[in-house]
Amino acid sequence: MKTVKVSLNSIDAVKSFVNVVTKYDSDFDLVSGRYVIDAKSIMGIFSLDLSKPIDLNIHAENNADGILEELKPYIIG
Repeated sequence: MKTVKVSLNSIDAVKSFVNVVTKYDSDFDLVSGRYVIDAKSIMGIFSLDLSKPIDLNIHAENNADGILEELKPYIIG
């Protein structure tokens, strides 16, 4: 598992982020405080506080580098 911080501070960013993660069979979790939601769920993402960075857990055995490359626009830090 790999964890990175992401910023999803606009509706367009959330939509394009979900489009990227849904291309993969791996599981993606967004963690904000005590809440853990499926990163492929637009409604779930909008239930989080998007004003601050969110931890993204990527559960990918292979192709993690390719996934990270595609998610680069959202990764901070």
